[in-house]
Amino acid sequence: MITCNLTKPESTFDTIRKAYKDLKPTDAALIAMALVEAGRSADAVYDGETHAWPHDYQALAKSIAQEVRQVQEAVEGDKAKKTAKTPEEEPVTLTVHLKPSFKAGEAALADRADLQTLFADIVAEGVEYLYSPTDIGWPWTLERVNWATFSGGDLRRRVKFRAEFEGGHTGVELGPGGKKKVTKGSKA
Repeated sequence: MITCNLTKPESTFDTIRKAYKDLKPTDAALIAMALVEAGRSADAVYDGETHAWPHDYQALAKSIAQEVRQVQEAVEGDKAKKTAKTPEEEPVTLTVHLKPSFKAGEAALADRADLQTLFADIVAEGVEYLYSPTDIGWPWTLERVNWATFSGGDLRRRVKFRAEFEGGHTGVELGPGGKKKVTKGSKA
């Protein structure tokens, strides 16, 4: 499994050079760049539909709005039980299932069919993505949605989004001191 660091793309280049010693440095750099772009522009999978970042922003937000409404309704029921001494509530965390974007990766490789084949093979084997919260487009974008507008009501509790890769890929969110949490991809 190739490790792709979205925060430090040069480390992805080093990983490709070690794994594929016969590859020219410029070709290794192109493959590394394709893997980084495939991770940063990862496709979101929600209710069996794949959404490309950032083009399908409206469609995915509308789909997730139902889940946000359900969370807010559950919070309303809990509000009646709360007292004045209750501390500030933690945000609700929803999961965004992601898979690397072949389209974004292949666009970085232009017309190099040999490198596109190698890129597809690497992605098929699985990739471990190391990322910070702002490296991947979807979770960052979804946290900035005006959910009060999309869900049709007041937002009583903040909503956070966590990325989880699927299809044999893993994601490791990097915190300020290194690795923070691992999300293992599910076999699809």
